[in-house]
Amino acid sequence: MSKSEGDHAFMRDSLYGTTPEPTYAGATSFMRRKYSRDYRGVDVVVQGVPLDTATSNRPGARFGPRSIRAASTIMAWEKPYGMAFDPFDKLAVVDSGDSVFDFGAPATVPQEIEDNAFAIIDQGPGLLSLGGDHFVAYPLLRAHARKHGKPLSLLHFDAHSDTWDDEDKRIDHGTMFYWAAKEGLVDPQTSMQIGLRTTNSDTLGFNILDAPWVHANGIDAVIEKTKAVLADRPVYLTFDIDCLDPSYAPGTGTPVCGGLTTHQALSILRGLAGINVVGMDVVEVAPQYDVAEITSLAAAHIAMEMLYLYACRPD
Repeated sequence: MSKSEGDHAFMRDSLYGTTPEPTYAGATSFMRRKYSRDYRGVDVVVQGVPLDTATSNRPGARFGPRSIRAASTIMAWEKPYGMAFDPFDKLAVVDSGDSVFDFGAPATVPQEIEDNAFAIIDQGPGLLSLGGDHFVAYPLLRAHARKHGKPLSLLHFDAHSDTWDDEDKRIDHGTMFYWAAKEGLVDPQTSMQIGLRTTNSDTLGFNILDAPWVHANGIDAVIEKTKAVLADRPVYLTFDIDCLDPSYAPGTGTPVCGGLTTHQALSILRGLAGINVVGMDVVEVAPQYDVAEITSLAAAHIAMEMLYLYACRPD
């Protein structure tokens, strides 16, 4: 055990390293990282975005950040299995708590989320966001485009394309990538969508490896094609937990059968080491529909793979 007296979310001496403590007790920061809004010397900030008013089916993703944090503590005592190194040995990571916005003034929420995110990344750190419904990716993309320039390449894991035609610019978790493409925040030709299994005839030019393709062709083929599309471009990585089959992630608002297994998703992410990730999120965990925390635990593991990708970025 560490020399500190537990509660490493508050008592951690260093922002680096993995230190053991009882995982069933203490504050539930992501992976027991220190709660802080002092970003000096910080490489990555973890922030929750607890919005679910844009969901079209079952609500509840506002509780996702809390549940992902809680599940992450189960795995916070050691280096994740199979990684070439512990990401926390290379990255100084803090948990900054949740983005603050006025739920009673919904029209103001997208700008508040964007401004909250930009205020972090403009100081230098990368940002790992925990949703929240998938709409939050839109203001997060806007913040990252302000920082890194546009267009970005989008690496999008999902059961749905989220590019349905929307001329009214709704606050909707199924239309935000329509607007991201139309506004030039992302370049569909250099972006990849993985795991889709709902019908939308207009792809807007996105490259798509749908769930049947993934199952038929395998993990290595997905990795090869995705790396070829993304090349060395700056990538925003977004993972809707309903990309996973409901048997692996029941705790979500719009589950669709026939999805990826947790093993497939984690292996694909691990195999993409070397892509130029500049921002990332895990969204749509709705814990009230979960079973034994398996959805939240999957999301926590996916978030750790994202940190590993960030630590493996090209110099």
